[in-house]
Amino acid sequence: MKVLVVDDDFMVARIHAGYVARTPGFTVVRSAHTGRAALTAVSEDGPDLVLLDIYLPDMSGLDVLRAIRGLAQPVDVLVITAARDVGTVRAALRGGAVNYLIKPFTAGALSDRLMRYAETRRHLTGIGGEARQEDVDRLFGASAVHLPKGLSQTTCALVAEALRRTGTDLSAAEAATLTGLSRVSARRYLEYLCATGRAELRPRYGTAGRPEHRYRWTS
Repeated sequence: MKVLVVDDDFMVARIHAGYVARTPGFTVVRSAHTGRAALTAVSEDGPDLVLLDIYLPDMSGLDVLRAIRGLAQPVDVLVITAARDVGTVRAALRGGAVNYLIKPFTAGALSDRLMRYAETRRHLTGIGGEARQEDVDRLFGASAVHLPKGLSQTTCALVAEALRRTGTDLSAAEAATLTGLSRVSARRYLEYLCATGRAELRPRYGTAGRPEHRYRWTS
């Protein structure tokens, strides 16, 4: 997915672009440092997602958000800003921002929101022409998912992506090899994906002993 980074500070924009580049499935198409430059980049580059600061030298990021909504190109906006006042947060939500991240934040915090965004997009793509209520409930609840203690949203997305891409079933050991996790950690994430309906457990029975637990993507 193509990302446009918008921040008035050149160094901060570079740091955020680095965070994005290290997140699987995302690439930065441009960095912009004013509101007008951001709108030009949206028109010329057609990004999927804009990381938008609120404090820009020529116009408010909220005005940029409203202007983006008036453009023909479909684009999502993730607000990244030091603005903490409720009025700004409310305006961003009303303007259709997919998420709101308060500065300063870690690379993991941004990666977490990017992976949630990617998963929401995958759900939308997989639904097809018409959505069932359970599809809508999952989509609108995707940004508020709370994982069990000890599990990371970013790592969960990594395991889910590995399982989805393989096109067949995987054991916990195989998932661990693909993701670089321990077998125990991979199994915990696979069990969580099963519990949330995104994967299913398929026991494989051999000639003797316990059946091998294998997991398959179903979402």
